[in-house]
Amino acid sequence: MAGCCDPHGFEKVFSPRFAQSQARRYRRRGLGRAERDMVDFLAARGLAGATVLEIGGGVGEIQLELLKRGAARATNLELVAAYDGPAGELAREAGLADRMERRLHDIVEAPDQVEPADVVVLHRVVCCYPDYQRLLGAAADHAGRLLVFSHPPHHLAARAFSAAQNAVLRLTGHRYQSFAHPPEAMLDVLRDRGLTAVHTHRGPVWHVEGLERRAA
Repeated sequence: MAGCCDPHGFEKVFSPRFAQSQARRYRRRGLGRAERDMVDFLAARGLAGATVLEIGGGVGEIQLELLKRGAARATNLELVAAYDGPAGELAREAGLADRMERRLHDIVEAPDQVEPADVVVLHRVVCCYPDYQRLLGAAADHAGRLLVFSHPPHHLAARAFSAAQNAVLRLTGHRYQSFAHPPEAMLDVLRDRGLTAVHTHRGPVWHVEGLERRAA
């Protein structure tokens, strides 16, 4: 339950019912526009034998597609357990359960307990976490070759929508809040850790940023 063990209120919003709806959507429609862009960006730079670390990967649909495109193994870090059941079902249906690991773990609080990976993915995650510097810093430190993340548009209408949504959540007793972090500041965190921005996708709901670690 949300409370001292769930300071951000994730469990009340990202519930088992929500997780099941995400799995049904993937079965019916496959990846959404932003997810396809992320997978295509990574696949274009080579996934053969790659290890994948996804932070907040939900039911694991991006990991499944990356494994199908040639990645060797995928690890998912989550802060709530609600996704585990639907994610396991999808992995078994795809015949990929033996190549996927799921952990309840906050990489910000304990980064040393997570192995680095060739590829790091954060989709619809940074806007859920209050301290984007620490989250993206930890993600970058674990990215051996590529990192891709998404964030909402930062224009006035999107920020106004986020503020209104947060107000409704507070009025209905939810602890969870979303955050409209400045995109350039987020990219600066990653650049400071040796990553170079090489890809941008501007969707109506999610913007995607792709970065790589170039050899010296």
